[in-house]
Amino acid sequence: MRIGQSKSGFSDTGLRRIRDVLERHVESGKIPGLVALVSRNNETHVEVIGTMRHDGGASMERDTIFRMASTSKPVSIAAAMILLDECKLRLDDLVQTWLPELADRQVLKNIDGPLDDTVPARRPITVRDILTSTFGLGMDMTSLGTPIMGKIFEQGLTPDLPTPMPKPDEWIRRLGALPLMHQPGERWQYHISNDLLGVLVTRVTGQSFETFLRDRIFAPLGMKDTGFHVPANKIDRMPPLYAPDPQSGEFHVWDDAKGGRYSQPPAFQGGGGGLVSTVDEYHTYFQMLLNQGVHGSERILSRPAVELMTTNRLTPEQQAARHAMATGNVHVSFGQGQHGGWGMGMAVRTYRGDYAPIGQFGWDGGSGTSTYADTHNQLTGILLTQVGMSTPDSARLIHDFWTTVYQAIED
Repeated sequence: MRIGQSKSGFSDTGLRRIRDVLERHVESGKIPGLVALVSRNNETHVEVIGTMRHDGGASMERDTIFRMASTSKPVSIAAAMILLDECKLRLDDLVQTWLPELADRQVLKNIDGPLDDTVPARRPITVRDILTSTFGLGMDMTSLGTPIMGKIFEQGLTPDLPTPMPKPDEWIRRLGALPLMHQPGERWQYHISNDLLGVLVTRVTGQSFETFLRDRIFAPLGMKDTGFHVPANKIDRMPPLYAPDPQSGEFHVWDDAKGGRYSQPPAFQGGGGGLVSTVDEYHTYFQMLLNQGVHGSERILSRPAVELMTTNRLTPEQQAARHAMATGNVHVSFGQGQHGGWGMGMAVRTYRGDYAPIGQFGWDGGSGTSTYADTHNQLTGILLTQVGMSTPDSARLIHDFWTTVYQAIED
């Protein structure tokens, strides 16, 4: 299905190539279906290809609801930015004011050492540390097998891997029982800060994370299908999530729609990877960022808040760990993650490593999702599928999508 006509923003040849390359991935049998959107200068073009299940059946639709995985991060961060705009948070406030569980931190002497071999933190954790993913704990793929990473998994501090996440107060209690891996502000670390953000927003506002997001972001933007679960009357619009076997490529259902992880409200509303949404609703959100915080006649975020989110916040020292994670996984990620920078809740390109320009911002998700915008070209691109990154197939698809998107720009 082809929706939207070429006008001034993209060439007809370029749009045909996007379509052809996406079709090639689906026809390979490795990607059952996808929904892709490119938008530029008020022109939007959508491709809907393939089926919801790998063995056929219902077709993908433009309003199919996807697990956004880590592409939740660029959206959920907006809750904290609103609190900064309203001076209910300050960047250098101590988070222990609202999260006393994180007072008086101890820090591991060695990343692979025993959990009781620690030194006192040199300073308390600030709001800035959490918003920039530098508070001292995270998903460190270069430290798998260490006692601290084992404890993080065992305590359910990551998204249902392998232990279900507990309710927010219990989650933060467990987090507070662990030492930090690094001194506050010292090193960028992935993911946990984005879940911690939701607990902080709840403590500051007295509302659940989802209620605050719905009132202040989702409702004003018309994002009626975005949230932390899919109601029963919409569950038929969600495909299963596959985690193909890394050796054979055989499709295994990681999470089904009916009766699956997203069929009921979760105990923990995870800003790091818990949202579900549609291609058009994410487009609306990223368009608001391109409009410097404005949607229609309503201001959602201040211009400085958007600029903080979408420009690099990391020093070269903080960035080193992020670069190591990206280059260490290049054999499966095909360059995703090698952006050079990180803002708040999302990656920011600080060097030209592929077809995308410096300044592009957004992120990718382990469920086969990719969401970026680019102020220079006034461009948004969103690619959603249902194939997790247990194999390189969805990463290859994401890479090829962006290669064709940037070719299609015509001025």
